[in-house]
Amino acid sequence: MAIDLNGLNAAELEALAKEIETRKVEVEKETKQSAYAEMLAIADKHGVPFEEVVALHGGKGRKSGAKAPAKYANPADPSQTWSGHGRKPAWVHEALEAGKSIEDLEI
Repeated sequence: MAIDLNGLNAAELEALAKEIETRKVEVEKETKQSAYAEMLAIADKHGVPFEEVVALHGGKGRKSGAKAPAKYANPADPSQTWSGHGRKPAWVHEALEAGKSIEDLEI
């Protein structure tokens, strides 16, 4: 399915681009609805309510935005904390260079 774009002016191309974007959104929605219908059918085939399947797997993994609890605090400013995951904050590096141990920074 080839469309000859060479004969179209800027306004026609812009209108076509908007139609394409609209259709892409429609296709994505149709695809999601189809996938949902298939998942409902599979759950029904196994005699399990779909909501229970979703709830069973909904609690797995880390929730986006959820932070790990703080394990270390800056002795000079207790409001500065670090979970022990990821890069060490500058205050941790400074404390270690000053002779403190990581255990000294534990909360």
